[in-house]
Amino acid sequence: MDKNLPVLKVRAQSSRHGSEFLIVGGIGLIIIMLVNLLRPGEISIVEIFLATTCIAAIFIGFLKTQEPYFSLTFTQNLLIYHHKIGNWQLNRANFHHSGIPKVEQGLEYLELNAVGIKLNNIDEFLTQIHPRIAGRLLIEQRHLFMQVIQKYCKNGDCPSEWLIEETDYTAPSGQIYKGLIAMFANRTQHLRQLTGYDLLLPANVLDVDIWQFSADLNRWKLNPKEFLETRLQKSKL
Repeated sequence: MDKNLPVLKVRAQSSRHGSEFLIVGGIGLIIIMLVNLLRPGEISIVEIFLATTCIAAIFIGFLKTQEPYFSLTFTQNLLIYHHKIGNWQLNRANFHHSGIPKVEQGLEYLELNAVGIKLNNIDEFLTQIHPRIAGRLLIEQRHLFMQVIQKYCKNGDCPSEWLIEETDYTAPSGQIYKGLIAMFANRTQHLRQLTGYDLLLPANVLDVDIWQFSADLNRWKLNPKEFLETRLQKSKL
């Protein structure tokens, strides 16, 4: 990556304030423990509730600190998604467009709380993603996929080919994939059939709302230099 070219690093809202949660929760728990040590009598219901709240804050803070500091990185030609166990990269030339996936729900359409990405070439993407992160995304994004197929699940009976991804996948180019990569590829195929998008970026990895981020992705596609300069300028204000 050329250090002279502009780079935009995105920090997700969900990963922020982890240290604050840890500090406040820890201090609160220490105060409650000291009060009960210095004061005779049994601990009250209110104190139990406060202690539980402090422990929950510590736990939330710990989870937040385990997430990558930056969730996404934009360069002029790459979009990089950072996960705590790895990352995937998407070349701008392989990015077709983005939008908000919608699923039919009765007479209305429900928007997923995620940004959808349509690729030009699934092969190019599959060759660079590591099986470990592919497997983790299959698990973490399953709830979004279940929202997509719920229309077809009558009385809890969903089509088996959508619930259990096959461990074999043959790409349009003829390339054969096995294991976790094949399972991930089958998931992307199902998503494209049902929503028109191959990949999902959940709202919790974004720094703005899903509609703004989708628009940002399309701006990056059309004019990456202008997009990066504009976003970097805004971040300095």
